[in-house]
Amino acid sequence: MFTAVIRPISWPAVPRFSGRAQAALCCGLLLLGATAQPGQAADSSEWAGDSRSAARLVAGAARTDGDKKIFRAGVEIRLAPGWKTYWRYPGDSGVPPHFDFAGSDNVKTVTVLWPAPQRLADSEGVTIGYKGGVTFPVRIEPVDPAKPVALKLKLDYAVCEKLCIPVDAKAALNLTGIAGAGEAGINAAEARVPKAMDAGHGGDIAVTSVRRDATAPKRILVDVKAPAGTTAELFAEGPTPDWALPVPEPVAGAEAGSQRFAFLLDGLPPGANVKGALLRLTAAAGGRAIEARFRLD
Repeated sequence: MFTAVIRPISWPAVPRFSGRAQAALCCGLLLLGATAQPGQAADSSEWAGDSRSAARLVAGAARTDGDKKIFRAGVEIRLAPGWKTYWRYPGDSGVPPHFDFAGSDNVKTVTVLWPAPQRLADSEGVTIGYKGGVTFPVRIEPVDPAKPVALKLKLDYAVCEKLCIPVDAKAALNLTGIAGAGEAGINAAEARVPKAMDAGHGGDIAVTSVRRDATAPKRILVDVKAPAGTTAELFAEGPTPDWALPVPEPVAGAEAGSQRFAFLLDGLPPGANVKGALLRLTAAAGGRAIEARFRLD
């Protein structure tokens, strides 16, 4: 748990006022506090953390999805320079964040979205995650859409520099459906969430080919079409969380306009059935990302 350190503040000398002036000043300060505090609470929760990392909830504007009202929020994690945290699949090592909203009120379902991560290589291997900070967009379907949502979060995550440190944080925020100061950050994070792509189809970024290497059947080759002048990144996940596939590496051999990646069918659980297994592939380039699913032959 985090412990807050409260330091004493040296206040400047306060000039003397008449009784009427003191009353007016006190009323003005009370009014300021009464108007500022609710606005602050509606925008975000307090930061929970230390100099390495901290987390909070931020409020977003509600939207409609068909005939449903969906409240929006974000779980924002800030990171000190040199520190990282992890994606839902961390790669060679690491621990993915775990979000627990069980203590919330007027909540039917909560969905956490995952912005496209980065490939992070260091002396410990290749991991998948975020540096500098990340906001995870959250979509909440309320039990009663006419009432506010009391969102309560227990967050377990890990941050790493040279050493990795487990972190737990708590945050609470009442959502009314009105956008707060964090709306722009939530919008930017939503734009980085990979969009679904049908196999073999896409826009200026797409997974165009997934096949076994003819000379090494355990080696999978993936071609990614990406916008000119951008460098693509590719991440591969198996059909269940106990698949620990290597992070795909860029290799030569792609046609013009595409980039090729390769990874081995390694890190599989005992007795895994490879034939027909559904792979989940995430490709990112130029600030955009797509997600595609392919079955192994």
